[in-house]
Amino acid sequence: MLSPAELERYARHIVMQEIGGAGQQKLKAARVLVIGAGGLGAPVLQYLAAAGVGTLGVVDDDTVTLSNLQRQVIHDTDQLGEPKVASAAEAIARLNPNVKVNPYPVRITGQNAMALVSDYDLVIDGTDNFDTRYLMSDVCFFAGKPLVTAAVGQFDGSITTLKPYESDADGNPNPTYRCLFPQKPRDGLLPTCAQAGVLGALTGIIGAMQAMEVIKELTGTGEGLVGRMILFDARAFRMETIRYRHSPKNPLSGDHPKTWAEMLEEG
Repeated sequence: MLSPAELERYARHIVMQEIGGAGQQKLKAARVLVIGAGGLGAPVLQYLAAAGVGTLGVVDDDTVTLSNLQRQVIHDTDQLGEPKVASAAEAIARLNPNVKVNPYPVRITGQNAMALVSDYDLVIDGTDNFDTRYLMSDVCFFAGKPLVTAAVGQFDGSITTLKPYESDADGNPNPTYRCLFPQKPRDGLLPTCAQAGVLGALTGIIGAMQAMEVIKELTGTGEGLVGRMILFDARAFRMETIRYRHSPKNPLSGDHPKTWAEMLEEG
């Protein structure tokens, strides 16, 4: 049940026909795991906490540095040197004390990913490297968890939702990240944010879009981004949508799909 204070706090949600009290109860009961408390994770965590998501898990093994503060708005100058998961938990407590935060000051790996993911209803990938994006797509496939994944670089951003453990209306399997990007880019092929830079406000835009997609998914509102990727160009302030499908060449499908253990062994 929502307390009188919660009814007031979430009043602008509750009066919405598509959210209402039932939707707010779903948000309160939800458990969401956020991988990365950086440029994307910061606005995601803030908006999901403000929206009343009951439990937020935060995975990040880094500490707050001065160069983070240009875009990672959940942290501030007084928290320099502090673990990002602790800094994020403190900010969320100030924003909404009704939200429980589970901090995990670790790096997500093939060895701990399944245990972390299995305890949550939905996962958000806000990391900045392809290894983790492929890992999270694979583990969420085997765990049967929705994954909202996004990426940013300089002036460009992208976002999509993955639910490959389900099928579409025609009975076709939903695509995975490996259907969209069959080949993982080799190390060093693409510059990191530290090397190429990123516009700070861009992470806020794409992170807020991730939060919106999560709220829709949790409340059953609107049309999700399964099989669709939004591309955002901040220079022209233009959005485009690309559609993608399940690929039979996906190593997780076909006559002899690979197991989680085999995927881990291959890296």
